[in-house]
Amino acid sequence: MPGDPLRAKFIAETYLTDAVLVNNVRGIQGYTGTYKGQRVSVMASGMGMPSIGIYSYELFHFFGVENIIRVGTAGAINENVHVRDVVFAMSACTNSAYASQYRLPGTFAPTADYTLMKTAIDCAEQIGAAYHVGSCLSSDTFYCDDPTATAQWSKMGVLCIEMEAAALYMNAARCGKRALGIFTVSDHILTGEETTAEERQTTFTTMMEIALETALRMGSK
Repeated sequence: MPGDPLRAKFIAETYLTDAVLVNNVRGIQGYTGTYKGQRVSVMASGMGMPSIGIYSYELFHFFGVENIIRVGTAGAINENVHVRDVVFAMSACTNSAYASQYRLPGTFAPTADYTLMKTAIDCAEQIGAAYHVGSCLSSDTFYCDDPTATAQWSKMGVLCIEMEAAALYMNAARCGKRALGIFTVSDHILTGEETTAEERQTTFTTMMEIALETALRMGSK
């Protein structure tokens, strides 16, 4: 589940055999095909937690999906994380009120599924990918009015910022399904280094291949 519909199209056309467009409502492209003989679907989520919250909920609840792997871009806020590195989001901090709907008597910690994450890390190890495992921040704001916010999250060891994983993890937890966020660092908020929009759409293939290999292994279990 990439955020960008064009990235979904790229994954389907590059990696899947006999890919069929099964959804294009509101331009949120979804394809189903086969990867090394395993039936796999790739569908965009759109941007932000409200968008992925809707689509992942429907996939989990109405279409029998058991595993969702988000493949997206993130901005690094840790000096040890570099542009084009892969990040596995073990947990997703957030400034969103998404969890308030569950009426919990405390603070919920959105967490990746261990089996998915371990399988994905094993795949990354096998291809020699540069990767990190830790917390991301799923932010409701892309242009933040508080100039100190990034430093506050960085001091707590958060590796990067993106906008969807926390809602995905909460939806998965609520209905007993599996979810994982895999990100490619597209820019570094501390250093100012960044990649182009075209690079983000078509060249971040390592995380795509890790996700597909993970789906392949999960499908055989």
